Amino acid sequence: MQAARLHEYTDDMSSALAIEEIDRPTANQPDDVVVEVEGAGWCQTDNHIIEGMWTEYVPQELPMTLGHENAGIVSEVGNDVTLVSEGDPVICHPVQTCGTCRPCRLGEDMYCENSAFNGLTTDGGFAEYLLTNERAVIPLPDGVDPTDIAPHADAGITAYHAVKKAVRELNPGDHAVVIGVGGLGHIGLQCLDAMSAATITAIDLKDDALDLATDLGAHHTINPTDEDVPDAIGNLTDETGVAQVLDFVGADETTGYAPDIVAAGGDHHVVGYGGHVHEPAQALVDGEFSYRGTLVGKYTELQELVALVEQGEVELRTTRYDLADINTVAERLEHGEIEGRAVITP
Repeated sequence: MQAARLHEYTDDMSSALAIEEIDRPTANQPDDVVVEVEGAGWCQTDNHIIEGMWTEYVPQELPMTLGHENAGIVSEVGNDVTLVSEGDPVICHPVQTCGTCRPCRLGEDMYCENSAFNGLTTDGGFAEYLLTNERAVIPLPDGVDPTDIAPHADAGITAYHAVKKAVRELNPGDHAVVIGVGGLGHIGLQCLDAMSAATITAIDLKDDALDLATDLGAHHTINPTDEDVPDAIGNLTDETGVAQVLDFVGADETTGYAPDIVAAGGDHHVVGYGGHVHEPAQALVDGEFSYRGTLVGKYTELQELVALVEQGEVELRTTRYDLADINTVAERLEHGEIEGRAVITP
């Protein structure tokens, strides 16, 4: 089969991945599931993996097939698999978990002590076939296209996971902010609108993204090139600040907004990454606000997100690309030229 492989870390996206012919995976273990990939979303994390940003956090052995946002049709199953059968459409949680360690028994998929992460620690879905396991696949309802829904396997579930935490702290009349209305942010904004009665303000550098935010439910928009963000938030909230911030950018500048825009007792959820948190400890003590990290989400949360998609509450903006165009996608995302999500169709 054909697969897009990373052989060495690089900052040059123009030839980062090589299309190669490799062996097709087979279901050798009792819980194995082999999926014929219909769609694999390209994520900013893929760019970061190519740059080597993850080497300090997880074990990686190159060459490796990237791609962690995967959906398709089951082509083969292990002897003990009962959840799905050949021919079933599925979306794949990116993490294959063991089910027996303490975090798994607590339902914390992302903390599994024996996990494999497609496209990050083991081969992913930028290929014709993907090897995963039964605990990672979610059957799709009739009428849901595996190609269209693929980015929800990471972008969607990550945004949903962050929003679900924020919604627990939001009451009707509270104010929430979404920073970055891109591939993750446009999903998070829709989830926030569907799951809360909060007033939503969207922040983005692109007017087109702010127009999209308005279409998706934002009540107010701010372009930092035209307005001072803390001043604008102060005017919107009578200087009290916002209860929850969902930061889908995670740059130094956006995390730096927190002391000036988060209300006492509120949270700044860091979803995008690449920047740093540079705040004096006194700022957190004085404002009693928190920075909260977000790492993908639980299997059950992906089920819940699929339900929102089926109900028409969340819509993905996607563009499809052939496997041969994969480095073009990497370059375009690096330059901020992709609206919504790019989906590779092997």
